[in-house]
Amino acid sequence: MSIYKILLLFHTVRFLKAKQIYFRFYYLLRTKLRQFMNGKYNMNISSYAHTHSLTLAPSISAKRLYKNKKFKFLNLEYTFIKDIDWNYQEHGKLWTYNLNYFDYLLQEDLPKEMGLELINNFIEQSASIKDGFMPFPISLRGMNWIKFLSKYKIKDQNISDSLYAQYMILMDNIEYHILGNHLLENGFSLLFGAYYFEDDILYIEAKKILSSELKEQVLNDGAHFELSPMYHQIMLFRVLDCINLIRNNDWKEKDLLTFLMSKAEIMLGWLNTITYENGDIPLLNDSANYIAPTSKELNMYASILNLKPKQLALYNSGYRKIQTEYYEMIVDIGNIGPDYIPGHAHSDTFNFEIYCDNEPFIVDTGLSTYESTVRRTLERSSVSHNTVVVDGINQSEVWGGFRVARRAKIIHLEENKNYIEATHDGYKRIGVQHTRRFISYKDSIVIEDELKSSSIHEGIAYLHFYPNILPKVKGNKIIIKQKEITIHSAKSITLEPYEYAPEFNKRLPAYKVKIVFTEYLKMEIKL
Repeated sequence: MSIYKILLLFHTVRFLKAKQIYFRFYYLLRTKLRQFMNGKYNMNISSYAHTHSLTLAPSISAKRLYKNKKFKFLNLEYTFIKDIDWNYQEHGKLWTYNLNYFDYLLQEDLPKEMGLELINNFIEQSASIKDGFMPFPISLRGMNWIKFLSKYKIKDQNISDSLYAQYMILMDNIEYHILGNHLLENGFSLLFGAYYFEDDILYIEAKKILSSELKEQVLNDGAHFELSPMYHQIMLFRVLDCINLIRNNDWKEKDLLTFLMSKAEIMLGWLNTITYENGDIPLLNDSANYIAPTSKELNMYASILNLKPKQLALYNSGYRKIQTEYYEMIVDIGNIGPDYIPGHAHSDTFNFEIYCDNEPFIVDTGLSTYESTVRRTLERSSVSHNTVVVDGINQSEVWGGFRVARRAKIIHLEENKNYIEATHDGYKRIGVQHTRRFISYKDSIVIEDELKSSSIHEGIAYLHFYPNILPKVKGNKIIIKQKEITIHSAKSITLEPYEYAPEFNKRLPAYKVKIVFTEYLKMEIKL
């Protein structure tokens, strides 16, 4: 291993919590010991269980993912001619995970008999299934099976035994080595399992996880702390489902209910603030369309549960929203997320998006893959965001698909109604501090960039335009129909193609502007 890779790993691991490191080693050593003692760790995939019918208010239906043995996830389809291969890997691990989540059980048009056939097929092949018995797929599958079984009031001992055994595997492998949204998903699912089986052990663990993690993971302004609007929607959906579960079933005292309701209301408030008027979310960090329930669907679900959004000023999340009758702008002036779990973070400090007339104008590049590929590295890098790259390096050292080594920190922040000024230290390793100012007016925005250093460095500011928008560079101006961007103090302004990724495995041709400067740059955006 090279010195560079060693340093990269060091600057990644040093931010982990002691709990993460402990459980990584614990699970690794335990697996080795079990293999040594038994030849192979034999998961118990069947255990006798008693179930209890649950009452649930209508939730959010899944999108159409399955029909006639054809599955479609992440814009990739596959039809199983004979039996379903639950280990199918040709479309990548995330596709395999989706196959094992069983979200499709909650399609509106999926017949009860077909859902039972899919569940029983999975149970029949349990002994050979691999990724499907990881704790994360178990968590999502458990909730989906319970919702489906409760909807149709199905009592099937074979299914109950398999499901309970899966919860025992989950209890044995709770994702304390990862934390973040993974651990929350474990907790949400354990709560569903606890109510379905009336199991106090599952309930105690679920309550412990949800009480501690929601306190930490939901910031004071209502944002989920991994700072992905898409994951925020998913986590809010789970909280709403748990409120639905507790409110409509009387197995336990409802002391957890008030806590979950308070979190749901501020999470809904944050989501409504960050969502554009046309219903889109900003594609910041790991965010893509058509993965999570929409903001509109979540508001409708919350209304059914008699919850009202609690609107708080954006603060801890580092996001700001500026809105006039001419435009909406989302600005990122925060740190990249929790230090110990930045896997869904991008190197995008001071990134921004602009919508005009309810349509995207300047956009984030988006997200098309979770595979550890060149494309994944590109989409997480500073060059793929509307910010400044200095000397061709990333502000935060994103690498390995879901890892970050040294990361940019906000070291100065000043703001008032129409003015934001912030400085980050992501380039301190090359002796540079980057300050960006956003000055907003009714129909225009001024953005200033300043590179402070004892030596000269090359800065490149990028503006990524939505597909079908064709900017034209004329001297120091960028012309887009009736809109105009005037650039001051640039060495060069060039137009380049790029690929916009609004969804997984979907990339559209678009254009970006590359602006080269040294110490100071000013952009006046007239909208």
